[in-house]
Amino acid sequence: MVKLRLKRCGRKQRQWVVYRIVAIDVRSRREGRDLRKVGFYDPINNQTYLNVPAILYFLEKGAQPTGTVHDISKKAGVFMELSFNQQMKLN
Repeated sequence: MVKLRLKRCGRKQRQWVVYRIVAIDVRSRREGRDLRKVGFYDPINNQTYLNVPAILYFLEKGAQPTGTVHDISKKAGVFMELSFNQQMKLN
């Protein structure tokens, strides 16, 4: 199973932590090898970059976002686009 989750980057033991949003196998470690990088999140500067088409691709294939990634994606409106795409496919 694939999950969309945060992968910690930046310096160790410092306040300057940033995260990559990655699609990764559930059995992998947090810093393990990811399938694809789909975004970036900086909680200190409150900056977010999301590759929305890549996120939509993984969500359509059944990937499950973690709680934090779900909240970040929800603020960006990714789930509205997902529901819109699903409605377009039905019509």
